[in-house]
Amino acid sequence: MRRLLNLRPDRSSRLLLGILPFVALLIVYLLASDLRLTENPNDKMLPALVTFADSIAQFAFHEDKRSGNVILWTDTAASLQRLSIGLALAALGGLVFGILTGVLPYARAALSPLIAALSMIPPLAVLPILFIIFGLGELSKVVLIVIGVAPFIMRDIGMRVAELPHEELVKAQTLGASTWQIVLRVVLPQMWPRLIDAVRLSLGAAWLFLIAAEAIASTEGLGYRIFLVRRYLSMDVILPYVAWITCLGFVSDWVLRTWLRRGFRWYMVGH
Repeated sequence: MRRLLNLRPDRSSRLLLGILPFVALLIVYLLASDLRLTENPNDKMLPALVTFADSIAQFAFHEDKRSGNVILWTDTAASLQRLSIGLALAALGGLVFGILTGVLPYARAALSPLIAALSMIPPLAVLPILFIIFGLGELSKVVLIVIGVAPFIMRDIGMRVAELPHEELVKAQTLGASTWQIVLRVVLPQMWPRLIDAVRLSLGAAWLFLIAAEAIASTEGLGYRIFLVRRYLSMDVILPYVAWITCLGFVSDWVLRTWLRRGFRWYMVGH
């Protein structure tokens, strides 16, 4: 039936529709920037595009006179290292404890209340505690990401395991499989794609925790740089850094989705 909910855009239409909102936002920004700069040429709130270009060139292509490093890439490397380690540890912990609580009733009874309680703790509220316990170095930032992301992954994996058809587990036991063989050969292969999906959904939260930690105690990193220049109202630096973080998040999500699509085709059929 020809109704709006049944109409599907083709590939070129999807691309065009996806670009239009960004073009509209750019036009709105250019108009607002031109209006403010006409009233006050020294206005810093909405810089002109040429100002953005100068700042990007300075931070991305020229060495800093004091450190000798190219600031943008040094900040990016520091942030990505912290984020990668934190997400990897959170994913590993989430997979292990999620499968345990999903498969073993005793583990579910013992661990589920604790995991649920941990998931309700605002991670940023414990940041001062982490700084006191682990110091102001890299470890506290990584631990914050783990605390913020791991409980969500644990609960998600646990629920996905519980949704597996019970017949699969019964058939495996009928064929003589032990508990650990069932975990390794039946449950784990089906949880890998769901783990990737859970990590994808956790990317935004992981970036939030990382930037908060870097803003408070760090000497390099994307979050550190944003909060360093905010005192000078340097929107020509802040906005490109925010856009760069968004691009990194988008690329990370694209890499994970590509891995999911190519490595687990059976999973993508129903998604």
